[in-house]
Amino acid sequence: MKFTLARSTLVLALSALSLLAHAQSYPTKPVRVVVAFAAGGLADGVARQIGQKMSDRMGQPVVIDNRGGAGGNIGARIVAAAPSDGYTMLVNTAAMSINVSFYKNPGFGFRDFVPVALTASTPGIFAVHASNRAGSLQELIRSAKGRNVTYATAGIGTSSHLAGHYLLHALAGLDATHVPYQGGGPAIAAALSNQVEVLSLSMPPVVPHIKAGRLKGLALSSLTRVPALPDVPTVSEAGFPGFEERSWVGYFVPAGTPAAIVDKLNAEINRALAQPDVVARLQSLGLEPRTLSPNEFAAYVRAEVAKWAKIIKTIGITPN
Repeated sequence: MKFTLARSTLVLALSALSLLAHAQSYPTKPVRVVVAFAAGGLADGVARQIGQKMSDRMGQPVVIDNRGGAGGNIGARIVAAAPSDGYTMLVNTAAMSINVSFYKNPGFGFRDFVPVALTASTPGIFAVHASNRAGSLQELIRSAKGRNVTYATAGIGTSSHLAGHYLLHALAGLDATHVPYQGGGPAIAAALSNQVEVLSLSMPPVVPHIKAGRLKGLALSSLTRVPALPDVPTVSEAGFPGFEERSWVGYFVPAGTPAAIVDKLNAEINRALAQPDVVARLQSLGLEPRTLSPNEFAAYVRAEVAKWAKIIKTIGITPN
């Protein structure tokens, strides 16, 4: 018995030393970052900003792999099934905390992941093509009464989808048709080509198009105006007080990833978020950088899951 216990203790000690050595030498090969949305959107932009900084410091390429579809579920499923070695990461948005309640079976659960780091949060925005006659959200609503209006989002079940449904259907009483895309980039392209009338999306990828005069910002889903778009009023100012919707971007790894690697990745991401050029870039787009520990981010995600579960139940929206 004593020999067996001693042998078990030795095995555990050797295993712990092996994990520690692995974490200290990590990474020794490229790190794949699966972005759960198409290129050109919020998650993609943040992942590329931080990925470059991580690559420079860690000495290994950080490869961005866009896997959009199903409101972020496809990318999440890929990472949930990946090895727990720190070489496959997921970048997802608030959609991840929505989908576990929105879909009966999204193909994953939070038990399949370890939250690594929150990067930033931002309000949503409602925008139209620059040629649209509506100069405000109120004018758009008045012009849309009695006809159908289409609105594009980054996918079914995203926060921009729920916000668009709640504002246009429940509050404004419009006949509005949701047109989902596999990420913010394709949704913006649809708005730029006038394939849809309204764009409901997180603010950062839309800002350059508004500043260039290609799109017109009608309202922000924040409670106050933001420096990146000081002339764009809030939905509250448009006559719907208290309306607020914010998206966020975070990193996750498969469950079972060694804690030492999770902590190292968290430190690298937070270090990137502290770089002046990254802060300036994110803030210029309307993103608020956020640095949390893995445990703090896990608590944040749990609170987000509870919040969106209540909203989904209240408005009664389903994937169909």
